[in-house]
Amino acid sequence: MCELEGADAEAVVFRDEDWAAELVRGYDVPGWFILRARRHAERITGLGPAELASFGPRARDLIAAVTEVTGAPTTYLMSFGENYAHFHALVAARGEDVPARLRAGNILQLRGDRADYGAAAALVPAVRAAYERLAAAAGIG
Repeated sequence: MCELEGADAEAVVFRDEDWAAELVRGYDVPGWFILRARRHAERITGLGPAELASFGPRARDLIAAVTEVTGAPTTYLMSFGENYAHFHALVAARGEDVPARLRAGNILQLRGDRADYGAAAALVPAVRAAYERLAAAAGIG
C-alpha cells in the first residue's frame, strides 16, 4: 500500500494530506477503489486524530461518487488488514447483476472474473469529478 504513492495519475481519484483513493491492480474491478492512509499506519488504531477525523468524510464522499457514477444499488466499504498491514479500505460498487451468493464479503471472489484494468480506469475521471464536486459541497477542499 505504501508503494501506491507512485501510482499513475490516471489511477488517482484524489490525494490530500492524509488520504488517497486509487484504482489498484489486483483489485481492478470496475467500480472498485482503495482508500488508503498516505503515511504508513497499521490498522485503524494506528491512525492519528486528524486522520481519524477526516476518514469518515473522505469515505462518505468517495462512496457517494462511486455510487453516482456506477449506478450501483450498493457500495461496500471493507477493511480487513490481514494481507497488507498499511491501513486501507476497499470501496466496491456492487451491481444488480451480482448474484446473492457473491454479495457482502463474498464479493471479493469477483477479483478474478471481473478484473479489467482498462474498464476500471475508464471510470476514474467521472469518479474524480463526482468526488471533487461532493467534497467541495461538503466544504472539503
